[in-house]
Amino acid sequence: MHEGHGFNWLHFVPVLRDYPNHVVMAGVVAVLLVVSTWVARQQLAHVMKTSEGALVPDSTLTFRNFFEIAAESLFKLTESVLGHHEAPIYFPVIGTLFVFIFTANIVGLIPGLLPPTDNLNTTLALGAFVFIYYNFAGLRAHGIAYLKHFLGPILWLSPLMLVIEVASHVFRPLSLALRLRGNIMGDHVVLGVFSSLVPYLLPVVFYGLGVFVAFIQAFVFCLMTMVYISLSTAHDH
Repeated sequence: MHEGHGFNWLHFVPVLRDYPNHVVMAGVVAVLLVVSTWVARQQLAHVMKTSEGALVPDSTLTFRNFFEIAAESLFKLTESVLGHHEAPIYFPVIGTLFVFIFTANIVGLIPGLLPPTDNLNTTLALGAFVFIYYNFAGLRAHGIAYLKHFLGPILWLSPLMLVIEVASHVFRPLSLALRLRGNIMGDHVVLGVFSSLVPYLLPVVFYGLGVFVAFIQAFVFCLMTMVYISLSTAHDH
């Protein structure tokens, strides 16, 4: 599915003009995250060499502070959903998903750039990853016995339950993909329309709304991912 709608400044770069918008922007997001993470790690390494170590927070907002606040808040949420013992196992994946999706949503607020998450190819890929990952987590937690929950508790109803369970699980990544894509695309269209009609002052309100939508959609995507992991790894299977 190729959706090449919208203007993108990066298509003026000869090397990038032949690639779809969502591929180019996903690459940009990945590079931004790698560079930001490297800067944060360099700051942390520098602080660790001081006499206070990393125990004393910086007096101003830095990359280090930002990543610490974001990681701590997200870890607490992961812990509340998955539990104290499971949270450290799945937090790296949850955290990576949140940071990538939030950043991908935010770049769409920059004039002349398009969010990769307004394209169904990107969101379906994210949904497919979640689908594979939580089923892998279930198999790792329960072994081959994980597959029994697709058959239900009653043997003679197992063929019907198998169809229902498979349909339910297939719909999960699809719903994640459609929800994320629909909300981000809608927010980007609304911002573009009002910026064209009233280019002064009013768009500021919609930029604020755009940041809120970007955060909420990343939050909901990761929350549902945690719920799916929790269901697949629950010990009552």
